Amino acid sequence: MSEALPSAASAEHLTQALRRSGVLGDGHVAEVSVESARNTILSRIFRLRLRYEGDASSAPVTLILKTENPNRVGSGWNAGKQEVAFYTQVAAATPPGLVPRCFDAVWDDSAKTSHLLLEDLTDTHAAATIWPLPPTYEQCRTIIRTWARFQAAWWDDARLGVTVGKWSSDSEFEQYLTRLSGKLDDFSKRYSEHMPRERRALYDRLLAAGLRLADRYRSRRNMTVVHGDAHFWNCFLPKDGGEDVRLFDWDSWRVDVAADDLSYMMAVHWYPDRRARYERLLLDDYHDELLARGVRGYDRQALADDYRLSTLWQVATPIWQAGNNIPPVIWWNNLERILLAVDDLGCRDLLD
Repeated sequence: MSEALPSAASAEHLTQALRRSGVLGDGHVAEVSVESARNTILSRIFRLRLRYEGDASSAPVTLILKTENPNRVGSGWNAGKQEVAFYTQVAAATPPGLVPRCFDAVWDDSAKTSHLLLEDLTDTHAAATIWPLPPTYEQCRTIIRTWARFQAAWWDDARLGVTVGKWSSDSEFEQYLTRLSGKLDDFSKRYSEHMPRERRALYDRLLAAGLRLADRYRSRRNMTVVHGDAHFWNCFLPKDGGEDVRLFDWDSWRVDVAADDLSYMMAVHWYPDRRARYERLLLDDYHDELLARGVRGYDRQALADDYRLSTLWQVATPIWQAGNNIPPVIWWNNLERILLAVDDLGCRDLLD
């Protein structure tokens, strides 16, 4: 590589991190090589191969190092901060086998930089498809059930909002609506072709009803850990089949209503024909898995109501994406699909 590796990839740092994680005994990392490196919109991902000297029988041969994308540092996004919090607060207390194992998670607030050292699943797992092609129906069922297992593990957990995440106050929610209003104004000026008067009217109604619609969140009941970017490509499926799905890319997690993730997966990312075929069936699968994992007091109708409300709120997603310079190939398709879903599900009625 032409540029210097992050300090987190040094043999000394890796040795210390793996020892703290309990996977490296008296041995040490003697050599580190980079097998691959790539940029995503917000991060940089390295696959590292390690050579050890001494006792290292339980230590991983390869690791994934994830850092912030250097082109995003200073942009105000603070990519990595939330994901570090996830691996320190949530992953360590989550049942094993649902997220990649993390060996080191560090956020430097002064430099606005971060790094994660994660289990490398390259040889055993892969994304279901190449984005934006949707997975098969059976793959979707496997993924949905995995989300249900993860979220059931945190369902109404006493730690939510206390030591895991935080509850947003009414004043913070008002600030959110104010920021959304500003982003909407900017979007409407910049992309007036995609925000005609009738569309803008929907957004204005949402802003006006926002505090009332937040009553569901204020209930703080039937809540869990929400991913925030839970599309079907933010998980790895085992190459040999089975249920060993791993959920990753947690930089937008929060404590919220589980249906936010479900509506993002399907209402935001799918066109009407696919939703008509699979949406209800997959929601059935999700609810069945919740029940199987011990969730009580949350019937199928409650999930349907939450899904409808979450779909309404998802109209804000492409506005935020455009405002954060996410490419139009993402936000424009999301905008068109979510507005179709809002009409299909009668979400406008929630604004009356």
